[in-house]
Amino acid sequence: MTIARTCRQSLLAVIVVVACGSAHAQADNGLTRQQAYARAAALEALGRQIFSDPSLSASGAMACATCHDPNNAFAPSNAMAIQPGGKDGRQTGFRAAPSLKYLQAVPQFSEHYYESEDEGDASIDNGPTGGLTWDGRADRGNDQARIPLLAPFEMANADEASVAAKLAIASYAGDIKALFGDDVFADPTKAVSAATKALSVFEQSAADFYPYSSKYDFYLAGRATLSEQEMRGLKLFNDEDKGNCGNCHRSERASDGSAPQFSDFGMIAVGVPRNRAIAANADAAFFDLGLCGPLRTDLKGRDDYCGLFRTPSLRNVALRKTFFHNGVITSLRDAVAFYATRDTDPGRWYPHNADGTVEKFDDLPQRYRANINFEPPFGGKPGDKPALTDAEIDDIVAFLKTLTDGYKPATP
Repeated sequence: MTIARTCRQSLLAVIVVVACGSAHAQADNGLTRQQAYARAAALEALGRQIFSDPSLSASGAMACATCHDPNNAFAPSNAMAIQPGGKDGRQTGFRAAPSLKYLQAVPQFSEHYYESEDEGDASIDNGPTGGLTWDGRADRGNDQARIPLLAPFEMANADEASVAAKLAIASYAGDIKALFGDDVFADPTKAVSAATKALSVFEQSAADFYPYSSKYDFYLAGRATLSEQEMRGLKLFNDEDKGNCGNCHRSERASDGSAPQFSDFGMIAVGVPRNRAIAANADAAFFDLGLCGPLRTDLKGRDDYCGLFRTPSLRNVALRKTFFHNGVITSLRDAVAFYATRDTDPGRWYPHNADGTVEKFDDLPQRYRANINFEPPFGGKPGDKPALTDAEIDDIVAFLKTLTDGYKPATP
């Protein structure tokens, strides 16, 4: 299959560069191209082992794969909005675990992002975009991989020394030494860097993380046919006056023929309801403000960024059981319906005050609500006709289900 071949080839080159340091480092180290690819393969295999190893957590029960199930598009396989972790396996943070698939095209975080010429007007500043986390605070795979190792509500290691000690007695410790030197465990920072580098190489595995094997990919390649309902859903998905989903979740190939990522990776505030099942939200004064904190600290005080989170790819979205950064929506159909009726039927989504009024945008302080997006299908006022009918919502959901990997076309 040749879908997104250009993207895959360039990324394979990146993997080799990551594995060996740089193209110049390859030459300086005397590595042939064959040796460089062999090292990349060894790093990928090591990363695969580390990814599934629960012994690296303080509880001894949580691995990367616990929250990022390889059999569920590297996203949670359960219906919990927030995954438990910590030293006792019972602590929770306040953000949903995202899928790790299709992150290979996410750009580094930038406050000023200009789209390529095939995607829009290259002169327009689209604002903050990119980064591998909900708030874009990690640009590189190894930086992202380091976060859960030390997060108190995830794998909960006290420090790098704790992680290094666990790596030193792991079944694959010899592989780490073979790739990074016999003295790798003498320096905790070096040991952790070795592990996160292996994880980042593993997470660039095309077969695992960006196979482009959905029905929609085969449709774009002329090897599958969408049903009438799926075609209606695709049209509604892109219609600027209806779903308008394609505004942020691009569904068309780029000019170089590469497959659509179904995200522009921009930052947006959609005003989802507060998830009162999250323990941190029991404190009425606590708010997860995305780019401006609390997990990201370098943009603290930027009021225009508060409430913004990165737009995830919609690939494999039908496999998810919770939606948005706080997991407050628990079905794909409701996630689509939220966009269509947030403003025309707010009482469906937000709590009611004692006087019967609706507490709209209850998960964002009043001072930041000017940041909330009102482009279609948002907009209107209570009682207005929503942008999408129930039947049209069903059509879009049917189309979104064509984005699940693993489709088997009827013809060779």
